[in-house]
Amino acid sequence: MPDLAFAVRDAAVVPFAASPMLAFKLGIENRCAGEKIHTIALRCQLQIETTRRRYSAEEQERMLDLFGVPSRWSQTLHSLLWINAGMVVPGFETETVADLQICCTFDFNVATTKYFAALRGGDLPLQFLFSGTVFYEDAEGALQAAPISWEQEARYKLPVSVWRGMMDSYYPNTVCLNLRRDVFERLCQYKMQRGIPTWDQALESVLPVEDAVTP
Repeated sequence: MPDLAFAVRDAAVVPFAASPMLAFKLGIENRCAGEKIHTIALRCQLQIETTRRRYSAEEQERMLDLFGVPSRWSQTLHSLLWINAGMVVPGFETETVADLQICCTFDFNVATTKYFAALRGGDLPLQFLFSGTVFYEDAEGALQAAPISWEQEARYKLPVSVWRGMMDSYYPNTVCLNLRRDVFERLCQYKMQRGIPTWDQALESVLPVEDAVTP
């Protein structure tokens, strides 16, 4: 039975995607000689290990609605589930590199978006938990199938600059904010009745100047 090992070697923005997407370069090695891998139906649970980095005072302030005040972080700071993803890895003999593509959202109703946006620099500590099925050819040439244990995992530190650069390219100087429909209708009426040309100006007209923050 194949003895697989996984390692995340790099990450890059997928160009020309319909929505923001990252590709993690996933190295896969079969440490059992003489067994040809036909294909792998791979599943991955991707988690953000929030406790594995330090946070500046500014970052702590920006995470107030995620984890509360820093004095309570020993109880509230915990790993965040980013996404469950799947992929099919083509056949190989000893080792291969495959792209694990992850769709990213810029919706600020989503906890991971709030977390990413709060970081000013450094790295995002990620944990990849793997499972799935590997199809391989044994020493007699017979096609076999075997499960991949959840014990298979890998860690990677994603530079925050990669995520921010991706979102800046897809949403230059803008953010995505979902509103309840009735709230949107009220804001729309407010904007039209006052002849306000843009949504930015409509929101600026109801926000105190002293509440402005530096992005």
